[in-house]
Amino acid sequence: MRLSSVLFVGWAMLLAAPHPDQGMLDADRAFVQAAAKADKLALKKLLDADFTWTDLDGRTLTKAQVLRDAPMPAIAREDAAQSKQFAYGAIGDVQVNLERWHVLRVWAKRAAGWKALVYQEVMSLDAPPSFAPGAGKDCENPCKRVPYAPKNETEQQVITAYSKLETAAMAHNSAVFATLVGDEFVAASSNSNKLYDKRGRMDDFDHSKMSGVAPTPLVSARLFNFGDAVLMTSQHQPDRGQPLHVTRVWVKRDGNWMETLSYQTSIKN
Repeated sequence: MRLSSVLFVGWAMLLAAPHPDQGMLDADRAFVQAAAKADKLALKKLLDADFTWTDLDGRTLTKAQVLRDAPMPAIAREDAAQSKQFAYGAIGDVQVNLERWHVLRVWAKRAAGWKALVYQEVMSLDAPPSFAPGAGKDCENPCKRVPYAPKNETEQQVITAYSKLETAAMAHNSAVFATLVGDEFVAASSNSNKLYDKRGRMDDFDHSKMSGVAPTPLVSARLFNFGDAVLMTSQHQPDRGQPLHVTRVWVKRDGNWMETLSYQTSIKN
């Protein structure tokens, strides 16, 4: 390939990448500062009405609970951590990683500006897991059906894509999996010692490994529609091990819904 062609392709990929706007980044920075100081007045201005905070133990707090007794973040200082930011129209996310600690913040663009919709913490295992909590041998739920009634066509499409994705994972089908996740895909789980990217997940499938991350039966879900992006929060009960609180972001590209992230926190109590 000629150098000019390489430069053109690289520039095209850069333009296609989801870049967060400055407003979201400013709001996220303000949230980090307010959370570190347990500044309830500052947090109140930044939290969405549907905001939830999920800590390392899987305890999920509402906005009212956070403002009543603000918890301390798992990563006290983020200057030593690695972070990534993405935006998909009226929704965006910030991912922060420091050793075994992983933090996700999902932002929604409202009329009053960017508001925090999800804060979630995950701690990876310190060693490879001995087993992967899953959906059982047949994977009836979520591969074939899920206990969720879509409220509109968008939700139906996302739920269909979700079942296809889990079916591909169950079958270790990396080729189909690749068509259902974005290139920026990341998966963090309390049941795994790895932080997965798209290639890493596909490599595990090719070697018939789950490494702690496997399809798990859906118990309940809530979907937030932002046009060509959907936030999905859900509860799961594996065939063994602890329940899971999971956050996913789905983005519509070329007519197909693709998952960009999956954060899975074990519910210990």
